Amino acid sequence: MKLGLQLGYWGADPIPNAPELIAAAEQSGFEAVFTAESWGSDAYTPLAWWGAATTRVRLGTAVAQLSARPPTSLAMAALTLDHLSGGRHIIGLGVSGPQVVEGWYGQPFGKPLARTRDYVQVVRDVLAREQRVTNPGDHYPLPYPPDAPGSTGLGKPLKPITHPLRADIPIWLGAEGPKNVAQTAEIADGWLAIFFSLGLADQYNAWLDEGFARPGARRSRQDFEVAATAQVVVTDDVGSVLDAYRPSTALYVGGMGAKEKNFHAELYRRMGYGDQVDEIVELFLAGRKAEAIAAVPDEMVRETMIVGTEDEVRHQIKQWEAAGVTMLMVTARDPAMIRQLATLV
Repeated sequence: MKLGLQLGYWGADPIPNAPELIAAAEQSGFEAVFTAESWGSDAYTPLAWWGAATTRVRLGTAVAQLSARPPTSLAMAALTLDHLSGGRHIIGLGVSGPQVVEGWYGQPFGKPLARTRDYVQVVRDVLAREQRVTNPGDHYPLPYPPDAPGSTGLGKPLKPITHPLRADIPIWLGAEGPKNVAQTAEIADGWLAIFFSLGLADQYNAWLDEGFARPGARRSRQDFEVAATAQVVVTDDVGSVLDAYRPSTALYVGGMGAKEKNFHAELYRRMGYGDQVDEIVELFLAGRKAEAIAAVPDEMVRETMIVGTEDEVRHQIKQWEAAGVTMLMVTARDPAMIRQLATLV
C-alpha cells in the first residue's frame, strides 16, 4: 500500500499551507501528490507551482477534466510538467458531469465512454511522437474536417515540437460505473476511485477483470494501480469525525450533479443507500441543506472512510489492500497528521 496526498481543488481561496503539506508528504515517504479541478482553480498550475519545491514525490492530476482542454493541449501540459519534474508526472483524467461540461465548458456531455477512449488515444499518440497526429473520431477529429462548419480546410497533421521525456506517462482515469471502470482497466494504467467501498469490492474487481480480459488490454492486475480517495483519521471519537465529514457526503450525493444525473448518487445507491439518497437529493435540491446533511446516516459517511483507533485504522488499511487498493489518496490538511499516516502503512 502506498500513500498519496490529495490536495483537490480550491474553495474560495487557495490552500494556505499547501507547501507545508507537500513537504511533509515528501519527507514522510508519500508516493504522490495530486491536485484537481472543478469550476474554479485548475489542476495544472498549482501542481507545477508547488511541485517545483519537490524532488522525489510523483505529481498527479486527480482529475483534470476532459472538457477543460483538448487532448493535444492536455498532452502539451503533461509532457511539459514531466520534463520539469524529471519524469514524475501522472495524468489523471475524468469526464466530470453534465452540469459542469455543458454549464461551465459549453460542450455536449453525450457519449462519455467514447469521448474518453478517443481522448486517451490522442494523448498517447502525441506522447509517442512517432508520426503526425491524426484522429478520425467524432469527438476530437484531427485535423479539423474541411467540410465542418467554420473550417478553412487549412488544418494539417502535426506532431509535438518538444520531444516528450517519456512516451508512456501513466494515465489514470476517474470512473464510477461498471462500463467506465471496465474501460479504465482496458485502456489506462490506473483507476482513480473517488468513493471506494469495501462492500462493493467484489463488484469493482469484477468490472476491472472484465477490462483486463479484453483483447489488447494495456495492463493486467499485476501492474495496474488502484488509487482510492479516502479520509483516513486516527481518533477515539469516531462520532465527531463522522459529523465533520457528513456535509461533504451530502454535497456529493445531493449537490454535485442534477436530479436526473448524478454519478455519485448512483454509486451510493449501489452501496445500498437508495432511500437515503432519494431523501438527501430531494432536500439538497430544495435548498434545505442543513436537513440534507442531517439525513446522512453515520454508516453512509463511514462507508468510504478509514477511521478509528490506530490499531483499527491499521486493520482497515489492510482490508482495503486485500480488496485491491494499491494507493490511498488522503486529504489530510495537517502536517502532523500526514506524518502520522505515514507510519500506518
